[in-house]
Amino acid sequence: MDKLDRELLEKIADLHGIPEGSYNIRKDGKSLARSSDSDIEILPRKDGKEGIDIFVRAGVKNKSAHIPVILTQGGLLDVVYNDFYIGKGADVTIIAGCGIHNDTCGEARHDGVHTFHLEEGSTVRYIERHYGEGNPEGKKEFTPVTRAFLKKGSTLIMEATQLGGVTSTDRLTTATVGKNARLIVKEKIMTSKNERAVSRFKVKLTGENSTADVVSRSVARDDSYQSFISDLVGKNRCFGHVECDGILLDRARILSTPKIDAVSPEASLVHEAAVGKIAGDQLIKLMTLGLTKKEAEDTIIKGFLY
Repeated sequence: MDKLDRELLEKIADLHGIPEGSYNIRKDGKSLARSSDSDIEILPRKDGKEGIDIFVRAGVKNKSAHIPVILTQGGLLDVVYNDFYIGKGADVTIIAGCGIHNDTCGEARHDGVHTFHLEEGSTVRYIERHYGEGNPEGKKEFTPVTRAFLKKGSTLIMEATQLGGVTSTDRLTTATVGKNARLIVKEKIMTSKNERAVSRFKVKLTGENSTADVVSRSVARDDSYQSFISDLVGKNRCFGHVECDGILLDRARILSTPKIDAVSPEASLVHEAAVGKIAGDQLIKLMTLGLTKKEAEDTIIKGFLY
């Protein structure tokens, strides 16, 4: 790996080199490095598609796998399909994400399709970060798809972060949540200039006592645009909560579109949305402490997102 590779991997996956344990590092449409162990096995797909299959052994605890992707060329469309098979009672962390460095005026795009199959009683913490840099005229685009199937008593915790510099993102997350299973999503997005970010969630609470908690926090600056679309379906005795909170600056726009479908009379579904500017009294208080208006805004945004 060269200096650029290492810098991108540090930003999207907190890696300072090749990690220990199981990992798959992908660069410019090809596998750069891969390793497995007896607890988490990573294998090439057998159906001819680009991507990997990740098998987590039943009962594995406190283990992690890194599967980051980096693009360092313009004019490249990278499409990858990764499937995760999480054994019964396992408890693991998956660190993914993609960083694009595009020095051209053309397009660099990554489409990642991730499918999670969680067996009974398993827990997955899935961390995904997106980041773009390079020529301001070059496009850095992402179209991530996450599909999850949660069996009885399983838990999926998703942490999705867009770090900045991304021209366009269109994220789709779908989940089917079984009996006593839990889906927790924490999304953080910041856009500026003319960037565009769309987040779409479709969650089906099919099992008795299933739960979902989807929280999106976002900041839109300059002339950027964001859209948050949620579709929450309750088909049993269940609880679902969706929340979209946004800070709007300059000439930016944030659109929140909720849909709630209580198929069962025992379903309890809640949607909350709040979009607005930074309160003037907060800015004044920080500026009296010696901060400029820009510094005060950045301090409030940092506290809101992190």
